[in-house]
Amino acid sequence: MVYFSGYQPAYSPYYGYVPVAMDPQMQSGSMQAVLSVITSSIADERSDELFYEYLISVAPTEQEKRVIESIRDDERKHRRMLRQLYTQLTGRQPAPGLGEQEEFKRPNSYLEGIEQALMGELKAFEKYRGVYLALPDIYKPVLFEIMTDEMKHANYYNWLYAKNK
Repeated sequence: MVYFSGYQPAYSPYYGYVPVAMDPQMQSGSMQAVLSVITSSIADERSDELFYEYLISVAPTEQEKRVIESIRDDERKHRRMLRQLYTQLTGRQPAPGLGEQEEFKRPNSYLEGIEQALMGELKAFEKYRGVYLALPDIYKPVLFEIMTDEMKHANYYNWLYAKNK
């Protein structure tokens, strides 16, 4: 079977081995690449949390505030999960304060912020998919939960975007 650059075979019970797009950083398949992505993701989840706090503050309705609050709470959960995963994989805690000084660029409008959040959630899913494929099976449920949350968030942001367009 021939695989294109940027793709790695993955096993599907329905289709056998199929090429799956991989993050370039994950192509090496090394645990160091996985740990690097997990470390950056810890900071990214914190940045998302701060960004969503801002969106909550400018959301036009209570319903929209509650939806974004639930997404923010998931981002906090993801950060905890990623920190625990890092510890389990390495036997040591991630650097103290990782992501604590993260900042975000304030969007020009609420709608622009929703669009930015939607695209961020989709990109996060792609990044986590690469980590998922490179992890030992025992850790995959952690990434599966985070990935499905990211897709749920993308759907919520799509709904918020359509509602406010």
